[in-house]
Amino acid sequence: MIERMLEGIEVHLDTDYLKEKSTFDSVADKVIYTRPIDAYFAYSLGTLEYRCVRFEHEILDVDNYQGNAVVNYTDRETPYTRIIEHKWFEFGRDAQGNSLPHTIISRGYSREWNAAMTPTIPSTTRRILRSTSAIRRGPTRRRTCFFAGGWQNTATSIWTLS
Repeated sequence: MIERMLEGIEVHLDTDYLKEKSTFDSVADKVIYTRPIDAYFAYSLGTLEYRCVRFEHEILDVDNYQGNAVVNYTDRETPYTRIIEHKWFEFGRDAQGNSLPHTIISRGYSREWNAAMTPTIPSTTRRILRSTSAIRRGPTRRRTCFFAGGWQNTATSIWTLS
């Protein structure tokens, strides 16, 4: 499926876009940037505050835990922010198409970020909202660059359309 989606698109993995920004900007019609947004703008508005996500994984002896790949929890009482039931993404059936007798879930717990950790998602404090609003209005705004939120802990992926 991914190969079909990317057909005709040149993909660069494990590439430091910021080190080769002028080269990629000269050949790419569109860039999907997956690193921290404040680094993209050379920390012109300071370092953003981030949060991190810690996952706990569990194998359960049930064939269906929640009936969906991801369920988000937004209430204050629930200690985790989401449960991912992996079988709903791709696997979850045997070779004959029967549901497996167990499932694997991951609970995501949000936690505060510090500089020794990998940033995951920018926090939504008033300062962050003002900063990102200024970035969107600023002179360095590019309509050809898209920021993939929540992927900041992955290697940069650069997709170019010819």
